Amino acid sequence: MSDQVSTASVVIVGGGLEGAATAWALGQRGVTDVVVCERDTVGGGMTGKSSGIVRCHYGVSSLAAMAAYGIEVFEKAEEIFGTDIGFRQTGYVVGVGEANAANLRKSLAAQREVGVQTEEIDAAEVAALWPAADLEPFAAFGWEERGGYGDAYQTAQAFAAAARSTGIKIRQGTAVSELVVDGDRVTGVRLADGSTISADTVVVATGVWTKPFLARHGIDVPISVHREQIMMIHPGEDLGQVPVFSDLVSLQYVRPDVRGEILFGNSDLKELEIADPDSYSNQVTGDFIDLTVEKVGTRFPGFTEPTITTSYAGCYDVTPDWNPIISRGPLDGLVLACGFSGHGFKISPAVGRLVADLVVDGHSSDPRIPESDFRYTRFAEDDLLKTRFPYVGAGEMR
Repeated sequence: MSDQVSTASVVIVGGGLEGAATAWALGQRGVTDVVVCERDTVGGGMTGKSSGIVRCHYGVSSLAAMAAYGIEVFEKAEEIFGTDIGFRQTGYVVGVGEANAANLRKSLAAQREVGVQTEEIDAAEVAALWPAADLEPFAAFGWEERGGYGDAYQTAQAFAAAARSTGIKIRQGTAVSELVVDGDRVTGVRLADGSTISADTVVVATGVWTKPFLARHGIDVPISVHREQIMMIHPGEDLGQVPVFSDLVSLQYVRPDVRGEILFGNSDLKELEIADPDSYSNQVTGDFIDLTVEKVGTRFPGFTEPTITTSYAGCYDVTPDWNPIISRGPLDGLVLACGFSGHGFKISPAVGRLVADLVVDGHSSDPRIPESDFRYTRFAEDDLLKTRFPYVGAGEMR
């Protein structure tokens, strides 16, 4: 087969969203002697479980800038990729209670400083956007007209197709068993069939499977795997054009779906549900159903006859500060892209660009996104990447 190679400039381990984004970005930089090794199919892991929210509302400025770049790519997807990636620009609204109103305003200002188009709007404006919602408990709202939601699986496919068009090889059904290491340098990968691919650089983009993959080489990445449950609800009526709504009072988020349903997710992440990504339950629990009914019923009393239509679960790769590792690794020739902690979809174009920058130049090309923010060593240094404007009860994802 034409994609069977034994040497490459870059090998990317993992053909999920971030691995595919990295391949695309390398192709854009003219680096095409690249092989992506995916043990199953492109986007076949946790990528398809993403809730697909697109927002730039972060108190970490580099993350906000990454999300802003992501929107620029998503908006031009038809032009860039020649296909629909499922991006729907419905807008994004976030609401907070009185205890968080001051930090919301500070966060909005900091976001604007790195190019995010966001503003504060009042309850009357939100009521026009979301007439079914009870807005009484909220003290302040942020609004991003360019926000919305997308489809991570379609986006991964688009990244992969664009990478292939530059000559990059994507080998599906190709499991990598381990890194090939010579002294303190990674020199390639060994496949499950025993063959090897030599490479100048190996990018590990294996998501929730990263910790055990690297542990065999004595590399400890502080990642926990957390099961996240999702519910799809039909509101019983046609809601029209509603935006994504992040409710930081009752700690939930909802977004519309192309079929007229609403996707519900829980934003209360104080306690992780640790899971095995190879044997976790794809079914929601009875407790989660009760939680959904309570939260959705309280916030959206205007839903006429809401019904649960379907549900599923996926897993996040979570770091101690809930922010990703996008970094040169502890061995020469190794680059890590992991620990995305639920942020991965919206920032994926910027992740690809930053990894490509690290491979080619050794540093970020965007001054808003310093590579030092996402360095692997920050955990050992006890210098975690934390929001400057934490929200009571919802700090993990902001």
